[in-house]
Formats: sequence, structure tokens, C-alpha cells
Amino acid sequence: MALVTTTEMFKKAYTGGYAVGAFNVNNMEIVQAITEAAAELKSPVILQASAGARKYAKPEYLRHLVEAAVELYPEIPIAMHLDHGADFATCKDCVDTGFTSVMIDYSSHSFEENIEESRKVAEYAHEHGAVVEAELGTLAGIEDAVSVAADKAMFTDPDQVEEFVKKTGVDSLAIAIGTSHGAYKFKPGTDPKLRLDILEEVARRLPGFPIVLHGSSSVPQEYVKIINSHGGALKDAIGIPEDQLRLAARGAVCKINIDSDLRLGMTAGIREHFVAHPEHFDPREYLGDGRKYVKAIVAHKITQVLGSDGKA
Repeated sequence: MALVTTTEMFKKAYTGGYAVGAFNVNNMEIVQAITEAAAELKSPVILQASAGARKYAKPEYLRHLVEAAVELYPEIPIAMHLDHGADFATCKDCVDTGFTSVMIDYSSHSFEENIEESRKVAEYAHEHGAVVEAELGTLAGIEDAVSVAADKAMFTDPDQVEEFVKKTGVDSLAIAIGTSHGAYKFKPGTDPKLRLDILEEVARRLPGFPIVLHGSSSVPQEYVKIINSHGGALKDAIGIPEDQLRLAARGAVCKINIDSDLRLGMTAGIREHFVAHPEHFDPREYLGDGRKYVKAIVAHKITQVLGSDGKA
């Protein structure tokens, strides 16, 4: 099976009451961990690269790593997605070099500018067999090239979604309902809640249309504890409650983005390894332990949050 677009993935997810995991990739071990878990659980999967990942690993390396995964696991659908494309030129470059899906994130611009840039990207991508995700509303937080102060974040306005989708022709829409980027999403002592009422209203106005949630890492505390007990200093790292993500996945949300949790797993495995084996210097040993935790996290997400196991 070659790389696929998300079109059929999302159709099945919408009607089946589950979501497909979009996991950010930065190196070989992360690609291996994600796809091994997805293959074992017979789950479709989206491998996505941010601007930071493309700068760090180089687009050519990322593309061939993903193609290797497709070769190894032809039994599961795998899409390659650009996360947070800053402009038309970036999205065009990714479409031209093999991405099957791209996100144009012009959400920080005016509504009219967002429509125009998203429309341009959608037209080009569709002409070349790719699909497009856009965003309405602005998430707070910091992750790679995305940095939005809390007072600049905005919930998605349901009154705008029909016009936006109609005028742009995009294939899926990322909305802001209380998720945020990074590992520090909420303050200690608060009761994190997603605006599921906004999600329901958006779904009512866009029946059958795939919705996407960004900034959806849950920051599992067992990995935070491992990091902090092995020399780390992640104070007050708090994420999105998984029960709320599962509710969203049962509705119109067809794609849930997960990045920070994978970073936590990789870091936990490496820190734990170095404390247990200070004499080791072989990267295969400590990166291998990090990979095991990333795989465990992905498997947990697929079975307990996304509900995509057995859906390949």
C-alpha cells in the first residue's frame, strides 16, 4: 500500500465514532514506535511533520523514513501530513515532495486572509492529489514554531465555519475548543474542560465534515514522574483529560494531534536509562528505551482515547 490521503480515513472515522491519531515525527525511533504500535493494533495512522521537524531532520530524511514505514506495514493506511504550514509556499513544497495531506495555518490572520490563503492551498493540493486542513480559532501554547500567548487565544466561532468551508474548499477543519500546545496547558488546581458545546454546534452546522483537534496531548503523569525522578524539572505539566478527548472522538472529531506526550515518553526512557546505566554510551541502547515508551503511549492512545484499533 502506498501513502494515502486522509479522505477515506475520516469517512470511516466519522461514521464509526472514533478518531485517527496524528502523531508528530522527528526521527527514526519515533517513526518506528508509532508505526509498530499502529500495525500491531491494526489502526490507521497519520505521521505528521511540523516546521521544526522539517528543519531538524530535513524533509528528505522524514519522507524516506515514512516511506520505509509504508513498505514495512502495507496492511495499515498511513498518511503523511504537514502540521502547521505557515503559508502557501510551504504547503506547495510539501505537496510537491510527496505529502498526501497539508495543513495551512493562517488562523492568526484576519478571517478574510485566512479564507484566501486556505483557498489557494486547497486548489493547488486538490490538483495534485493531496488534501488540506485549515484552522479557525487560535490555540494558546508553545510547540515548535507555534507560539501564542494565552490572552491571544480565541475559541472558534461557529457562526464562521460554514462560510469558511464553503469558500475555501478545505477537507477538514481544526477548531479551538480549549486545547493548547505544549506540556503546560492548565494551571495546577484547575478543572480542565473542553468546550464540547462549541464542537457540537460546529458539527451541527457542518454535518459529516471532519473536525480536527490540535494541542491534545494529555501529559501522562507517570512519564512526568519518571523524568522528574531521574534529573528532570517538569513542574506543573498538565494536559487534556483523556475522557474528554474520547468524547470528542465519538463525535465529529476525526483527527487528534499528539506530540508532547511522545516527547515525554522518549525523554523518560532516555533519562531512566542513563541513571540505571551511567556506563552506557551506545545511542541504540538509550534511544531504544525511549522508543519503547513512545510505542506504549501510542498503543494506549489508539485503544483508550482514539478508538481506532482494528479499523485499518
